[in-house]
Amino acid sequence: MIFDEFNLKTLIRPVPDFPKPGVVFRDITPLFQSPRALRMVADSFIQRYVESDFSHIAAMDARGFLIGSIIAYELNKPLILFRKQGKLPADVLAESYQTEYGEALLEVHADSLCEGDSVLIFDDLIATGGTLLAAARLVRRMGASVHEAAAIIDLPELGGSQKLQDIGIPTFCLTAFELSER
Repeated sequence: MIFDEFNLKTLIRPVPDFPKPGVVFRDITPLFQSPRALRMVADSFIQRYVESDFSHIAAMDARGFLIGSIIAYELNKPLILFRKQGKLPADVLAESYQTEYGEALLEVHADSLCEGDSVLIFDDLIATGGTLLAAARLVRRMGASVHEAAAIIDLPELGGSQKLQDIGIPTFCLTAFELSER
């Protein structure tokens, strides 16, 4: 299937003033309601990573779980879940981070990764990079490395992709939106 960025962008709904005034939320629900678009997204990531050398896929709570689990299944890789505080039942490692809305805590099971593991991290969107930066710190605390951070959407004006690249983590996104773009 040929990747069609314009079609992809038309299936990402802008929701003005959510979750607070001045923010345009990028809702991927319509994208997931289109079997063709979901297959296009999944196939694009699969083609990019099918021959890449990494051991695990990590997915961010909650929308990152949607695409991360599909890619983990298709590439036959273990899936690591990074969750919001209080959602994991066993021993966890935690890392605080700043979001565009405030402060939050990200957790992962302490036994998820081992020294030498290499992780591809998925989220739906890279904004300020807070969630992915916290995940990268947790990955490194377990002795593993980050292969790349991937997302469906990048909001480059918020600087998250650049922050990740500045600490040596490559990023890959299928599409990008300017903050003013509707």
